[in-house]
Amino acid sequence: MIPSKVTNIACIGAGYVGGPTMAVIAQKCPHIKVTVVDINEQRIADWNDTDLDKLPVYEPGLDQVVAEARDRNLFFSTDVENAIREAQMIFISVNTPTKTYGVGKGMAADLKYVELCARQIAEVATEDKIVVEKSTLPVRTAQSIRTILDASPARPLSSSPAPRFSVLSNPEFLAEGTAVKDLHNPDRVLIGGDEDEDGQRAMNALVEVYANWVPRERILTTRIWSSELSKLTANAFLAQRISSINALSALCEQTGADVDEVAHAIGTDSRIGPKFLKSSVGFGGSCFQKDILNLVYLCRHFNLPEVADYWEQVVKLNDYQKHRFAKQIIDTLFNTVSGKKIAFLGWAFKKDTNDTRESAAIYVADELLQDRAEIHVYDPKVTEERIFADLEYLQQHRSNSCNSSEFVQLDPALIRNLVTVHNDPYEALKDSHAIAVLTEWDEFRAYDWQKIYDAMRKPAFVFDGRNILNREELKRIGFEIKGIGKG
Repeated sequence: MIPSKVTNIACIGAGYVGGPTMAVIAQKCPHIKVTVVDINEQRIADWNDTDLDKLPVYEPGLDQVVAEARDRNLFFSTDVENAIREAQMIFISVNTPTKTYGVGKGMAADLKYVELCARQIAEVATEDKIVVEKSTLPVRTAQSIRTILDASPARPLSSSPAPRFSVLSNPEFLAEGTAVKDLHNPDRVLIGGDEDEDGQRAMNALVEVYANWVPRERILTTRIWSSELSKLTANAFLAQRISSINALSALCEQTGADVDEVAHAIGTDSRIGPKFLKSSVGFGGSCFQKDILNLVYLCRHFNLPEVADYWEQVVKLNDYQKHRFAKQIIDTLFNTVSGKKIAFLGWAFKKDTNDTRESAAIYVADELLQDRAEIHVYDPKVTEERIFADLEYLQQHRSNSCNSSEFVQLDPALIRNLVTVHNDPYEALKDSHAIAVLTEWDEFRAYDWQKIYDAMRKPAFVFDGRNILNREELKRIGFEIKGIGKG
């Protein structure tokens, strides 16, 4: 029988979603054993490290949550099969990247890791289980998972019947940088399931888990298809707002308007609101672009070309914003950056995270490298290995980037010759021709900008891709500062 009460949870995938989510569930539910499993041995070792600064995911407050629950009822392991056997509820929280090959290349979600999880659950499970989609997935993926689970191999040596499975959709709505806060106090928890008896039992079991700390009025239950589509829709709407204000930032620069003033004026309208109206060099992260492209693919699959074109334009505008920022740097530096030192402040796609997936910095750097700029990077949480891996990955998957036909493939050796990663921001900024602010880290505002100015080539340019610096103060010092949407 499908469990109606859960005392043992497993999560397959110890990444940006699985790790923090399970840590908070364990913290808030000390009566539930929570085991997070991953085949990446180094990642699990980092989660188990006594030095909490080495956690593979950086999120403010996460170290405290892990310290409280780890080895009490929160465990990290590479023993996937044992975790599956013991758990009553199994979360699938693996990567679902955009396909880079085959049908749906460049748009559809690659579900191979989800399928592998489902097959492993089907092969290993000996009792009835609740399987929860936590990864962001296209509509009707649950049906594919259920088909795999229901085709679990026969067990001729066992007299017990084959296990039954109930599949739920429980999408995450976390914002990186505030993930722990979002988990502790979510706007809503969404759970989708089937309307039959097993589906209702499974949904109630998951509701009871979250009800340990989330008010019941914030726990929403829907049909499973609605839950899956709601996640894609939420990210599409948020990204649409960012692309909308970024589109207007280009007009502001041409007309002399200030995009921040425009955003504040329209944000005071209660029908619009102020959130996600901060103009910048462009959105990044693992979700927005991937989910919108997935939505575009689904619309085309169901013969809705006008709807697909509408949502695809959100991504195209984001690509345009990154290209426009890089072009502004080149144009301002007398139409060439060859041999010039450009300092990057920030590489993560936003502050308070070490996640670099789809970061604007990657694409801006790549465009400047095409002109053989010498790029010096400082980010307080992103490692040198990650930065080079990002640039080399982009070269390998050039067809997915904007204006790909205009770019030539860069040799990894050339990239490593042109890019230098620093642990000291002042070393990164020293002798630079220009500074590009790519991540809104709070510490950048507190720097000694007079000292930085004195150590730079003249004229000293600052390109504030996040509009976080005090423009008037920098102008007083002597900088030539250019922001996004600042006429």
